[in-house]
Amino acid sequence: MKTLTLLRGLPGAGKSTLANQLSPNVCEADMYFMRNGEYQFDMNGLPAAHFWCRSRCEAFMQNGEDTIVVSNTLTSNKELEPYIEMAEKYGYRVVSVVVENRHGNKSIHNVPDETMDKMEVRLKSSIKLR
Repeated sequence: MKTLTLLRGLPGAGKSTLANQLSPNVCEADMYFMRNGEYQFDMNGLPAAHFWCRSRCEAFMQNGEDTIVVSNTLTSNKELEPYIEMAEKYGYRVVSVVVENRHGNKSIHNVPDETMDKMEVRLKSSIKLR
């Protein structure tokens, strides 16, 4: 069965590392900010980055790839919905995985603590256990 895996978690949790172990078909908004092998984040580019990520995911689905992984923070249900809708449209089973930072890794993205705290609250409130 075709599967879309949604890796969710805070920056630095290890989502990208896991994503690349699960599938060659990885979609991450952070990929949008890679320039000549360097990560060049620009807050103003976030909407375009997420649009690009969703488009990449849909292209994989249109191509019929068996395993696709989206690796973003996905801290709210609103952020999950476009991927779940796409999966339904193209006949993919959805698996949502929360990646915890139990190893104490620091984010390479220099996300301020205040922002990380807000993201953590949103993520916790969006997790369904049933």
